[in-house]
Amino acid sequence: MKVKNLVGERFKERPSDCVVDSHALMVRGGYIKQVANGIFSLFPPARRVTQKIEAIIREEMDRIDGQEVLFPVVLPGSLWMESGRYQSVDNTLARFDDRNGTPMVLGMTHEEAAVQLVREYGSTYNRYPFMIYQIQTKFRDEARPRAGLIRVREFTMKDGYSFHTSQEDLEKYYARCYRAYERIYARAGAPEVIAVKSDSGMMGGSVSHEYMLLTDIGEDSIVICPDCGYRANMEAAENIVAPVQGEEAELVKVSTPGKATIEEVVEYLHGDTMHSVKAVVYQTNAEDKFVVAFLRGDLEVNETKLTNYLGENIHPALVTEDSPIVAGFIGPVGISSEVKIVFDRSLEDAVGMICGANDQDYHYTGLSMKRDVPGAEFVDIAKAFAGGICPVCGKPHLTVSRGIEVGNIFQLGIKYSKSMNMTYTDADGNSQYPIMGCYGIGVGRLAASIAEASHDKFGPIWPISIAPWSAEVCCLRADDPETKRISEELYEALEKAGVDTLYDDRDIRPGAMFSDADLLGAPVRVIVSPKNLANGEIEISTRDKSIQVKVPVAEALDKIKEIIRTLQDQIDQTVPESI
Repeated sequence: MKVKNLVGERFKERPSDCVVDSHALMVRGGYIKQVANGIFSLFPPARRVTQKIEAIIREEMDRIDGQEVLFPVVLPGSLWMESGRYQSVDNTLARFDDRNGTPMVLGMTHEEAAVQLVREYGSTYNRYPFMIYQIQTKFRDEARPRAGLIRVREFTMKDGYSFHTSQEDLEKYYARCYRAYERIYARAGAPEVIAVKSDSGMMGGSVSHEYMLLTDIGEDSIVICPDCGYRANMEAAENIVAPVQGEEAELVKVSTPGKATIEEVVEYLHGDTMHSVKAVVYQTNAEDKFVVAFLRGDLEVNETKLTNYLGENIHPALVTEDSPIVAGFIGPVGISSEVKIVFDRSLEDAVGMICGANDQDYHYTGLSMKRDVPGAEFVDIAKAFAGGICPVCGKPHLTVSRGIEVGNIFQLGIKYSKSMNMTYTDADGNSQYPIMGCYGIGVGRLAASIAEASHDKFGPIWPISIAPWSAEVCCLRADDPETKRISEELYEALEKAGVDTLYDDRDIRPGAMFSDADLLGAPVRVIVSPKNLANGEIEISTRDKSIQVKVPVAEALDKIKEIIRTLQDQIDQTVPESI
């Protein structure tokens, strides 16, 4: 490919609407163009990157006995009604009626389509286990698209679905897919991706993991124990706190005029937040019933945990004068029976605490949970925090990092097979529901995330395995016959040798040529100039500046191929063995 024929523009200025570097560089480099909010077209460089990622994914899915299929983008709403998600999923699911008034949806995930495809095929036990996967366009009407391809509304995703006759068989295959994902990210040049325990969310299932690329611009918080290797998404991370007990004291109602926040109350009463009870108020989406979450004053509610415990969606409460609670003065003693109460386990065995008195301008001191709130049940609804106690090794060394989710895997169980009445006949002639697993990777998001993790101020530094072109030949003087001849011969030789090569023979300044080369990010750059040719040499360097050599013209082809092999070997060394 010649740069002068490459569709797309490259420019120097950073677009004002690009918040993160990868987005800015992919716009500047002629990789993507926004069509609508969260919807992008891909220029050839981005498409070449995603095609190479897709090829890696296909190889690894085929390696674990996956079979590629293709589901429709547009699905009948009746399939989603079967599973119950047509009603339960919020407006991120795009719904519409066709010309006949039939409810339809744009697929944001394809569990229903997978079950519908194999419902008849999987009618007998001797056809199990099997896994099907696709690489397909999806649409999710995200409320806040951001960061270019990292959070979009329309996207390309690999999603796979495995079917099993036992939990043991699912767990065995889940482990194989877990390792296959590790291989995919390593082969794509992102070995820093880590797997973390996660919340299954709308997907359902009891066991799930997310694959996170650690970066400061990530939207997800990752809880990590550096001592034992425990890793979990903040939504799923268990919160353990050492018991904090004050002195045993009588429960006393005290005046706290105008002191409605934790900070104001503990300062006024000369206490501290660890010895106070925080009340966070929500309402259920279905009935607007009030839910009060009580936890230690220095902690925060994990809304995902709370939602999972309640079994229904919630939203921050709107407290008015007619509400059965007194905003700013809510406590567990004497609270209205109209309110659903949830106690975080940080309050278990708590003694000598400050809490609201359910009366305007009054709080209690000396609260003892066992004495004053007998029979209270405690569950984990708080966020983990840096310095917290690891739930595995028990050391108080937890750290919190940011990350971008680039893949996920779920043990779905029989959630979809049961709701959609997919059954098989077992060896004894009994009807059973197959057990499912689900495995997803966002292709465009992975490409953008790698660019975010590996770039400098000049452009992406693509790993050799997914770079749009492995090498670029820069002809610095196309008007010089000898420079032009050597450049074209080398370009043709590289192409003949199977090396994806970009060739720039435009009549422009070297600085402008190198600027474009930085944005296009070929791992190996070959510079042919009259100055070097005067010494019979060609300059070869890598995009990451780790290699910079001059070699005789006759040895250039072999040297370029050697450097490419070295870069590929460096990636291959990070790839774990298959299971």
